[in-house]
Amino acid sequence: MKPDSPAEPFKRAVQTAVRAIAGEHDLEITFSAEPPALQGKKARLPLPSRNLPPSEIAIVRGAGDAYALKLAYHEDKVHRQFRPRSAEGAAVFEAAEQARVEAIGALAMKGVADNLAANLEANYDARGLAKIKDRADAPLADAVSLLVRERLTGEPPPDSAKPAVNLWRPWIEERAGDDFAKLESAMRNQKAFAKLTRTILHDLQLGDDIAEQEPEGAEDEGGEPEGQEGSEGADAETQSDTSETEISEGQDAEGQDAAAEIRTEMSDTAEAQEPDEGMRPWRPEQPFANQDQWGYRVYTTKFDEIVSATDLCDGDELARLRNFLDQQLQAMQGVVARLANRLQRLLLAQQNRSWEFDLEEGLLDTARLPRIIIDPMHPLSFKREKDVNFRDTVVTLLLDNSGSMRGRPIMVAAMCADILARTLERCAVKTEILGFTTRMWKGGQSREQWISDGKPANPGRLNDVRHIVYKAADEPWRRARKNLGLMMREGLLKENIDGEALMWAHSRLVGRPEQRQILMVISDGAPVDDSTLSVNSGNYLEQHLRRVIADIEGKSSVELVAIGIGHDVTRYYRRAVTIIDAEQLAGAMTDQLTSLFAEENAYVGHRRDHRERQRSRSRTPAFV
Repeated sequence: MKPDSPAEPFKRAVQTAVRAIAGEHDLEITFSAEPPALQGKKARLPLPSRNLPPSEIAIVRGAGDAYALKLAYHEDKVHRQFRPRSAEGAAVFEAAEQARVEAIGALAMKGVADNLAANLEANYDARGLAKIKDRADAPLADAVSLLVRERLTGEPPPDSAKPAVNLWRPWIEERAGDDFAKLESAMRNQKAFAKLTRTILHDLQLGDDIAEQEPEGAEDEGGEPEGQEGSEGADAETQSDTSETEISEGQDAEGQDAAAEIRTEMSDTAEAQEPDEGMRPWRPEQPFANQDQWGYRVYTTKFDEIVSATDLCDGDELARLRNFLDQQLQAMQGVVARLANRLQRLLLAQQNRSWEFDLEEGLLDTARLPRIIIDPMHPLSFKREKDVNFRDTVVTLLLDNSGSMRGRPIMVAAMCADILARTLERCAVKTEILGFTTRMWKGGQSREQWISDGKPANPGRLNDVRHIVYKAADEPWRRARKNLGLMMREGLLKENIDGEALMWAHSRLVGRPEQRQILMVISDGAPVDDSTLSVNSGNYLEQHLRRVIADIEGKSSVELVAIGIGHDVTRYYRRAVTIIDAEQLAGAMTDQLTSLFAEENAYVGHRRDHRERQRSRSRTPAFV
């Protein structure tokens, strides 16, 4: 037999330890070069090297210990109950909760504490937090998390994160120092800790909607909020009443179905007549409806442009750039194609059609004709194809075309977009590929007009934005494939104004007829435009981006996902992942889409089962 790799015994030991700490013996643990992640009872840990250097051992064990402690001491139900809706507030809330569960393990086991510290040091070092000199660039969620860890365990922040934490420390302690002092007493009680964290968020002015989101009855000793208890109790009573009704009326199936239809119609009518203050839809308000109150303005839109890739480059140059992209694609073809095939298998599994047999009408079922030969009195049998339950879907990939993406990052982004567009098209999922940048560095004609107007104060956005359509949703991939080569063109990538780009991509999506709309943003940094920031506040563009994201996530039916390349985008987006190397982009894009479609698969399966039950009941004969 071939001997095990030296790393195999270590992997088995880590798996055993993680399952033991988590108390989950069926926890599935894998090791991969992709970013670590925990989803349900599946954990992905960093892939250790063959020679197992000591520093790497501690990092792998630290990642495993962090996930194990979360499974052991964290309850999703309580977490969802108190989690704020705003993107930044949710990020800080999640970080504080992770610090709490890690503190419990660190105080109980010295080895776990060392592993967690090594993992934190490696993570923050890879993200470059030690080089941050401006508080606006320092992630607030990480700063709060490390200050919570310091308060609960007494351990100072890792050296790689101290500069970032020290930039935020005076501001945080001035506003929330008293509430931070109460954290230690609530460490073992997740609900009490969550309430205290909400108070801290309010102290830090991250809770403009915190008070509104506080569950009714959360302060009661009963534990569960009144809204949840009421809804759960009502559901239980409804189910109980329905079961009793089904039993008592079992002698008349047709009557039962008729009654069910009447109840459904009455329920629909009641919901239609419900006042705005009552049972409103999940996202009743229109996004960006109150943007006039945001304090964000554009000096002039006269020089902005929305342009197709073919208008920025002639056909011969596009063909040359596409050939260059194809040459680079050969090196990544295998990896990206495997990930795309995995996504394709998932999508096709949801779109599988099936047949209903032994029907009285439909297509003649020739496979059952021999029964008539055997018994001429046997009736003909028909079949009918079932409806496709997969919802029409469109996916928009919004790519950051800023100068910081120059080189390998933009090349990998173009290749991944190309592969995913082909894959999704084969699965009947329409794909749109967009890019955003500016026409000039450090302002263009907008700035020149501002200067000629006498430099009025607070001009707002002061550059000419350029939004690029590489592939429209209704355009076949074969027609648009050349356009992606434009990203390789020297001089295209300039500055980035993310907030307006998001609003533009969102407006294109909501006008589509598809039932499901997904917007995936790929960026490597915060919005930057030197011309705008030189005459406005330093966080002018960032604050606008946060408001746009909050409106899309809170008020729109568009599902927003973000991937940050070497930049922590989790402080902006509720559903986001950060990768260190551009080579990880393909896996991150595929994982995010796979998880979204997997959730849709569960939803569709539930609806399909419900319809099958209704159909079977409608076909059941009634006996008197």
